[in-house]
Amino acid sequence: MNVTKAIFGELHGQNVHSFTLRNDHGMEVTCIDFGCMITKILVPDNVGMFENVVLGFDTLDEYVNDSAFFGSMIGRVAGRIHPPTFNLDGVTYNLPTNEGENHLHGGPTGFHHVIWDSAIEENSDEINIKFSHLSPDGDEGYPGKLEVIVIYCLNNKNELVITYQGLSDKKTLLNVTNHSYFNLSGDVKRNILDHELTMKSDRFLEIDTSLLPTGDFIDVENTAFDFREGKKVREGAQSKHIQNQLVGGGYDHPFLLNVNNQEEISLIDPISGRKLIVETDQPSVVLYTANMLESNFEIRGVLSQKYLGVCLETQCPPNAIHHQDFPSIVLNTNERYQSRTSFKFTLV
Repeated sequence: MNVTKAIFGELHGQNVHSFTLRNDHGMEVTCIDFGCMITKILVPDNVGMFENVVLGFDTLDEYVNDSAFFGSMIGRVAGRIHPPTFNLDGVTYNLPTNEGENHLHGGPTGFHHVIWDSAIEENSDEINIKFSHLSPDGDEGYPGKLEVIVIYCLNNKNELVITYQGLSDKKTLLNVTNHSYFNLSGDVKRNILDHELTMKSDRFLEIDTSLLPTGDFIDVENTAFDFREGKKVREGAQSKHIQNQLVGGGYDHPFLLNVNNQEEISLIDPISGRKLIVETDQPSVVLYTANMLESNFEIRGVLSQKYLGVCLETQCPPNAIHHQDFPSIVLNTNERYQSRTSFKFTLV
């Protein structure tokens, strides 16, 4: 196993570095310290061809100017918050808006738009890139000086394990995730409509016209949201269900997971034979099928368009601070936050 560090670009007079992790089987993961962004994941197909299976860019400027959050670390709070205000212990905190009247993915300069400190940790069976960031009290409106650590670990099981840690000196909110767009065709040869998704989930959260959870849990039975036996993403894109239509055809919905760390999510591209297995300790996953990806830029030479990637954002449900029956995203003073999600690549 080995890791290569290089200069990826410069931002405000500070170097941005890339890290390429390679295991003994040839799988590679490349990430940068700007936003902890995962820029490439190279894995083999059914004939042994190694290709990239995530959307991303080759230049820092593209990441700085992009609003699709390709491969980003998202925080302090993933998803939308509306109204963009919350109360903790009698104190009201106001958040900046960056999507109409919504506070989205931690705000305009959330975790995805800062340069993180980094350290390389190597041993015979795995390589870790440990990113750390100190988010000051009041950062993007949130209380508390928050120490955050994100560890990307590549092992010889062809598995990328992401671990998140957090510690705040004041009660605050924390609900982080990674926003990678997966496309198992390799090098974006095809869209993801014929990818087959399986999820151990009996319920999803209804959303409103602002793409915010209404608080109602809907049974997936007899809907395009029933992935328990697996189905193609295309079914949601073509579905007449009002919930699929609301997001432009497809999905941008939180699913409640029935189990954790039991191969609860899998994604397959039948043509390449690649399979992704996702396991997490989080209560839900936001499934987003890039329904709103605009066609005004290129992704490594491929014109951006709808359905070029699948996001599997493991987290607590969005807007949880405004729904008492959702899992809590309140982090108490000096309470340690920890979460883990693994992405294992194999073949069908």
